[in-house]
Amino acid sequence: MKVKGLAALKPGGPLESYEFERRSLGMKDVAFKITHAGICHSDIHQVREEWGPALFPMVPGHEIVGMVTEVGSSVSKFKIGDRIGVGVFIDSCRECEPCKKGMQNYCDKGMTGTYNGYERDGKTIAFGGYSTGFVINEDYAVTIPSNLDMAGVAPLLCAGITLYSPIRHFKVGNGSKVAVMGLGGLGHMGVKFAHALGAEVTVLSHSERKREDALRMGADEFFVIKSPEDLKPLRRKFDLILNTVSALIDINPYLGTLKIDGTMVIIGLPDQPYKVGAGALLEGRKSLTGSMIGGMPELQEMLNFAGAHNIVSDVEVISADYANTAYERTVASDVKYRFVIDAETF
Repeated sequence: MKVKGLAALKPGGPLESYEFERRSLGMKDVAFKITHAGICHSDIHQVREEWGPALFPMVPGHEIVGMVTEVGSSVSKFKIGDRIGVGVFIDSCRECEPCKKGMQNYCDKGMTGTYNGYERDGKTIAFGGYSTGFVINEDYAVTIPSNLDMAGVAPLLCAGITLYSPIRHFKVGNGSKVAVMGLGGLGHMGVKFAHALGAEVTVLSHSERKREDALRMGADEFFVIKSPEDLKPLRRKFDLILNTVSALIDINPYLGTLKIDGTMVIIGLPDQPYKVGAGALLEGRKSLTGSMIGGMPELQEMLNFAGAHNIVSDVEVISADYANTAYERTVASDVKYRFVIDAETF
């Protein structure tokens, strides 16, 4: 299957037009025409080798949506014409306890990333979704509800599930008091999902200019946080804090806003370790934890929930030739709130 796309040919290099072949269709495989591919900040980190050595040429992209064009002889989950999505991983060992429980994202042997890694055979480099077509085992793809805009759905395959998973795990619902740290590509999905579940949602941001958007998305309150003093009025207010900030900040004052037995979930990924004072956790039996995307059952559950509540990401749809500029704007936090590439333009 010949496809066109964008690739970085060397570490830190620009995205360039690139033609390559997808694998032949296996019995359990589904081929689909990509309609949209989201740009995640992690794409930029990997293209620039900010997370360690990477494989090149690299075709990024793990927020992928499209329409099924062909199915293997043993496929039962999809038919031609179906709306389909692929997220952060394309395979896993299928044998370990996490995989058997539907938590393939925590596979004991390591999930197979959608790009910048080798497929399960250990030889084939996995290429991502910045392209016109894709081939995937049906077990690692999801069905997209018919009422949702495809461009707005694309970021749900990463940003959406990244926030939905901890929100569901910690049983957010009516009466819950949830704080979202940062209103970016991740944070704005946390606001939408928590609001839809009936929680009282507060956004903690460094930028006053995001107040109107936060309230429009469902936040009940919005606070600009410039110093620890700004957090004092919020002492012991929240059951759950969703920390989507990727910059290294002092989280100790934020822990003070948790109720007794409250939890902060680390979702953003700073490039250095946090320093946490024991007293910040002891004073109120508080918990500090992390969460990384979700497994296949939860990914489908999230999309079904999004369909039922008409939730999609706020996006700017761009053409492929704008992708390098979009990378720079993403780094500068100059996007509301996720860039999505129109695959027709590759």
